[in-house]
Amino acid sequence: MLPKWRVLGLDGPHKGTALRVAEPEIKGQSVGEEGGQNLGLDLFVGLGGNFYIVFLGANAESRDNAHETYLNVLSAVKGSYLEAKESMVYSYSKNFNAFAAKLSKNEANKLSATDEVLFMFQNQYRQLHTTRSWNFIGLPPTAKRRLKLESDIVVALLDTGAKYFKGDGNPDPSDILSPVDVDGHGTHTASTAAGNLVPNATLFGLANGTARGAVPLARLAIYKVCWSSSGCADIDILAAFDAAIHDGVDVISISIGGGSPSYVEDSISIGAFHAMRKGIITAASAGNDGPNPGSLTNTAPWIVTVAASGIDRAFKSTVQLGNGKNVSGVGVSCFDPKQKQYPLINGTDAAKSSKEKENARFCYEDSLEPNKVKGKLVYCQLGRWGTDSVVKGIGGIGTLIESDDYPDVAQIFMAPATIVNSGTALIYKSREVQIQAPFIATFSSRGPNPGSQNVLKPDVAAPGIDILASYTLKKSLTGLKGDTQFSEFILLSGTSMACPHVAGVAAYVKSFHPHWTPAAIRSAIITTAKPMSKRVNNEAEFAYGSGQLNPSRAVSPGLVYDMDDIGYVQFLCHEGYNGSTLSPLVGSRVNCSSLVPGLGHDAINYPTMQLSLQSNKSTRVGVFRRRVTNVGPVPTIYNATIISPKGVEITVKPTSLSFSKTSQKRSFNVVVKVKSIGTFSVRVWPYLELQISELDVLGASGKIRNTSTISLLEEKPSSDVKDV
Repeated sequence: MLPKWRVLGLDGPHKGTALRVAEPEIKGQSVGEEGGQNLGLDLFVGLGGNFYIVFLGANAESRDNAHETYLNVLSAVKGSYLEAKESMVYSYSKNFNAFAAKLSKNEANKLSATDEVLFMFQNQYRQLHTTRSWNFIGLPPTAKRRLKLESDIVVALLDTGAKYFKGDGNPDPSDILSPVDVDGHGTHTASTAAGNLVPNATLFGLANGTARGAVPLARLAIYKVCWSSSGCADIDILAAFDAAIHDGVDVISISIGGGSPSYVEDSISIGAFHAMRKGIITAASAGNDGPNPGSLTNTAPWIVTVAASGIDRAFKSTVQLGNGKNVSGVGVSCFDPKQKQYPLINGTDAAKSSKEKENARFCYEDSLEPNKVKGKLVYCQLGRWGTDSVVKGIGGIGTLIESDDYPDVAQIFMAPATIVNSGTALIYKSREVQIQAPFIATFSSRGPNPGSQNVLKPDVAAPGIDILASYTLKKSLTGLKGDTQFSEFILLSGTSMACPHVAGVAAYVKSFHPHWTPAAIRSAIITTAKPMSKRVNNEAEFAYGSGQLNPSRAVSPGLVYDMDDIGYVQFLCHEGYNGSTLSPLVGSRVNCSSLVPGLGHDAINYPTMQLSLQSNKSTRVGVFRRRVTNVGPVPTIYNATIISPKGVEITVKPTSLSFSKTSQKRSFNVVVKVKSIGTFSVRVWPYLELQISELDVLGASGKIRNTSTISLLEEKPSSDVKDV
C-alpha cells in the first residue's frame, strides 16, 4: 500500500507519467523520489508510429530479467540489440509478461510468428468521457462511515493528472513529462471520488455548497495517461494499470473510452482483469455516444460500467425578448447584463456574402460580417462548440444557440450565451433550478453490449450532468482562445463524471467490508441500485442498467453474486475465446476443452441476466444458474418474487433460500421462457425483476431487498444485421 506523503513520478517514454498521491488532499503534498523505469525514449513523444503491445508466455521467473528477455525477443526482428532497445517503449514486468514497441507492419508480422509471442495488437488512442450529487443519491456528510478503514483505502485515477503542489506550497511549473493537470479533467474526477470537504465551493455563485468526495479520508493515486496532443494511448494505460496494481491500490477509476469491443484487445479490459486478480475493483465510464444503440465501451464483465444520470438541479439562462416574452435556455453564462436590450440578428442575415449563408447559419469562423454583428445578439444553429467565441471576437454581445441534441447539459460559455430549443433580447445571468430526476443523460452511451449478448451493460447509473468539482487554473473554463474565465471549481458533464461516483462508492463499501472481492462489491452496487423509470428513459435497462447508484444500501446488500478469475475464464471460453487469444488476460494459452464448462445460458455468475432472442423463433428458453453468498444477518430465509410481462414465463428453483451462517452459499436456477411476443425492435423488453426479499431477520423491522434485472434482447436474423 502507498505510504502517506509519498509522491512517485513514472516517466514513461510516451508521456506516460504517473503521479501517485497518497492523501485525500492533493494540495500541500511533498514531492518525493521518482520511480519507474525510464527507458530514455522521449523521442517517441507525439509521434504517430505503429506501436504494438506484445504478450509473451507466463511471467518470467525473475522480474529483473524480464526486460532483457523482451529485448532479446525484439532483437530477432529488429536485427540488433541496439535497434531493439531504441524501439522499446514499455516493459510491463510488474504484472504483465508483455512489452510495447514501435514496429513496422513487416516487423510486427514477423514478431507475431515467433514461438515466444502468444498475442499482440496495435496501440490505439482513446478519448476522455467528458456537491449536490452525493446528497441526491443518498450519501450526505452525516452518513455512517468507518473512518479508520476509510483512511487506509487508496483510490487510483487514470486520467489527465491532477492539480498538486510541491512541499514549498508552490505549483510545479513543469508540464511536459509531469503529472500536472493542464486539462482539468483529472482534477475534477479525482476530487469527485475522494476529495476532501471544501465549504463554499461555487462557480461564480452557482451550485454553492460544500464540495466533497464519497470517501474524503481515502487516499488518491493519480496516474497521468492522457495528453492534449495525442489523447490516451493504450500503451500508457496499460503501464498505469501495471503501476497501480504494483502500488497496491484498492479501487481504480478510469473515465476513458473507445477502442476494440474485444476483451483481449482492449488495454482497459486487460488491465482491469489483472487488477481483479489482485483484489482491485475497476469502475469505467460507459461513453458519451448516446443515445445511439450499442455505443457502449468498457463492457468487460469484470468492470463496473457506469452510465450518466441527472440530478435534481439544472442551470438555466433566460432570454427576454423585446415583446416581453421570456425564453428559457440551457447553459452557464456568468455575466451580468447592463440591464438594457440588445438587437437580435439571425446568423444567416449576418453572412458576409450569399456564399457564406450556410456557414453563417452555424456562425462558423469567417462567415459573419463584423459590422452586422457588432453590438448585437446573434441567433445561431449548433454546428460545433465555440460559436460564442466567434461572435464575441467580432464585436457581438452574445449568442443564442439553437439545438435539441444536448438539452440536459449546461454548456459553459465565454460570453453571454444560452442553448434554446427553437426582435431584441436580453440574456440574464444563469440561475439554478430544481428539476425531476433521476434521468439518463442524452449523451450517455446505450446498450446493447457490443462485447457480449449475454451480459447486460451498463451496470448502473450515477450523476454525470453539471457536476461541480475541482478544476485547474492552467486552463480557462471553456478552453477557447480569448477566454479570461478561470476558477478552482467547474461544472462538467459526461460519463467521466459519473464513473468516479461509482469508484467512490466502491471505496465506501470496501471501508465496511475490506475483505470483499471485486465481484462482491460490484454485486452490492448493482443489486441495491434504485430502479429508474422506463417512461422517462425509453431504452430502459440499455440506458441505466440496474438503476441509480444507491450508496447507503450498497453496504448492506444481504446477498452477493461472487466469482473469481476462473469463473471469468469459463465465461470467456463460453463466448468463443480460446488458446493464445486469452494470454493477455491469463498470461498463457488456455485449452478451453480441458476446463469445466460454465453453467447455464450465460456461464457467468453475474448479478443481472440477459437472454438473447432470435426473432425467427416462436419460443426461446434460457436457464440461468446463479450462486449467492449470504453477507447479511442470520438465520435468514429469502423468497423469490417475480415480475414479468405477458408472454414471458419465469420460474425460480428453489423458490426459497435459507441461511444459517454468514458467508454460506446457496444456488438457484432461473428459467426464462419467452413465447411468441410479436415483432419488436432491438431493445430491452419490459422490465423484469427477480426480487429476493428477506422475510425475517431476527425480528428486524426492515427488509433487505436484493434485485436482479432480467433483460430480453432480440437477435435479428443475419440478413438484417446491417440494420441493427
